[in-house]
Amino acid sequence: FGSRAPAPARGSLAPPTSARRAAPRRGLRGAGAAMSATSKRAPSDFIKQVLGRPVIVKLNNGTDYRGVLACLDGYMNIAMEQTEEYVDGQLKNKYGDAFIRGNNVLYISAQPKQRRA
Repeated sequence: FGSRAPAPARGSLAPPTSARRAAPRRGLRGAGAAMSATSKRAPSDFIKQVLGRPVIVKLNNGTDYRGVLACLDGYMNIAMEQTEEYVDGQLKNKYGDAFIRGNNVLYISAQPKQRRA
């Protein structure tokens, strides 16, 4: 009676406890192991680095906004200055200031520095 493990809850898809096995633990190997502790950066470090600098913001619908990142909050709402709107790679509009709601943002990328000829 008392030595049996309890059955999973009704409707549970989990196998009985006797059938469960812990996954083998593996250390870092391959490309991940080559990274040193100093090369790891958190996303917040990137945001701090690009505040006040030119960025590209890609939206879920494929539209790009290029401009200077003025402000960003925890919901990824973005305020930009000197903003240009690109649709399918073509400049469509220019805005002095722009505000982008965070749920539309696919990614934020630092603009590569342009070479002067």
